[in-house]
Parts: sequence; C-alpha cells; structure tokens
Amino acid sequence: MGNNKVDEYLQQGIHGAKQTKPDERRRFLTTLRERVVIALTKAQVMKKGVEMEVLVLMDENPSAHLFLNGNISYSYLSKYIKAAKKRGIEFTIVTNKEYDSELGLVFAHDHAIDKEDIYLAKKKPQVQLEEKKGLFSGFGKLFKK
Repeated sequence: MGNNKVDEYLQQGIHGAKQTKPDERRRFLTTLRERVVIALTKAQVMKKGVEMEVLVLMDENPSAHLFLNGNISYSYLSKYIKAAKKRGIEFTIVTNKEYDSELGLVFAHDHAIDKEDIYLAKKKPQVQLEEKKGLFSGFGKLFKK
C-alpha cells in the first residue's frame, strides 16, 4: 500500500466511505435519481389527503423504500407514513439542516430502475383521498396499469 492508499483508508475510517453523487443524494433525500419510482415536492406532500398515484405505486412496488423530508411538519408526513405501514413498506424521515430539498417525498428502490418520469403529473386531475378503515383496500386494483 502506498501512502495515498493508507491515507485514503484512514480517512474512510474517520469519516466513512466517500459517498457517490452527494448533491443528487441531498436532493433525493439520500437516494439516487436512477432509483426513484415517484417524487413529490414539499407543496404536494402538504396538500390535504394522500395522492392516489403514490398509493398505487406503493401497491405496485412493495419492496421500495419511502423517504420523507424531515424539514416538513410531521402532521403532513403522517398520512404517508400510515399508508406505508399499512403496506409493510419501510420508511425513513430524512432531516438535513444544511440543505433543505424542494422534494418532500421520494419513493425509491435500492437499485437502479431508470424510470423516465418520476414526478407527480401536474396536468392530469389529482385524486386526493384519505385512507380510512380499509375503504380503499380494493381501489388499488382498479388503478393498476
């Protein structure tokens, strides 16, 4: 091992391994763009109700992970947390005091899927519904592509 290798090894021991694409990871709440199923802005997360498209994608991608922006009040995040728990989907609340992403929710896999359109469509009508007492348990099948 040369001095540079030893130096690099010691730095990793002190600071952890170097992270790839740190700017992208800050924006996408610790994950990478290539892994994202859907991303919502903070404003979209703070709307009343749960975006139906997110629920459908949760049903279709049960092994994906939900990342929520911890700089948003928990009262807005809780409806998505409840939906994730109901489906057995793991979630993480990400709080970065140095960088506040414009994204409020990122639903992503742990591997690349390279989905072209990851943002909630703004032009089609939004169906905003709240999940209560299993009322929507059968709706997921209706909205699958």
